[in-house]
Amino acid sequence: MAGSGAPPRGKREGMSTQNPPMDPSSSEADAKQLELARRQGEAYRAALDHMAQNVAHDGGMHPVDEYLVAYAIEEAEGMYMWEDGELVWHDPEDENLHVEVVVCDASDGRFVPGLTVTATLIDPDGNEVGTYEHPLLWHPMIYHYGRNWQVPSDGEYTLKVHIDPPTFHRHDEINGCRFTKPVDTEFTGVKVERGQD
Repeated sequence: MAGSGAPPRGKREGMSTQNPPMDPSSSEADAKQLELARRQGEAYRAALDHMAQNVAHDGGMHPVDEYLVAYAIEEAEGMYMWEDGELVWHDPEDENLHVEVVVCDASDGRFVPGLTVTATLIDPDGNEVGTYEHPLLWHPMIYHYGRNWQVPSDGEYTLKVHIDPPTFHRHDEINGCRFTKPVDTEFTGVKVERGQD
């Protein structure tokens, strides 16, 4: 799809950061294309709901600025990692928890890639367990940001999530001016059950 160059004067003014535009009158997106994007979001949401309700020990979601941010808590699990130019499988060692963070576009529900997502866990006694970047993880069902953790106890934790704006380019002079500032959100009462998959 070809764009028309720089946004016309005034196109960015008045754009709501709370409700990203999905305007079919742009040079990049007609009504059919935006409907296809929404269908992608619906399919992703179905996978996310399945993960939260049938796979994870705990999960939750809420809107934050231009995003929908969700989390899922599972047992620590193995994964492939790059070592010396090849993928090498690693089982969890001392890690006993897997924290997943999902970030979707609030306008159409699609997963947003290319973000820097940092999570902080606070234990039931109010002690900060740590703060770590959660890299993008490929999964057979659902892309997410995540990593394994080592936490001291089971119980209800607080999960703080920080998202830096992505550096990728955006198509569309009307709909593309979004994801421009960092956001923070917090989930309380996150139920943690330690274990390894």
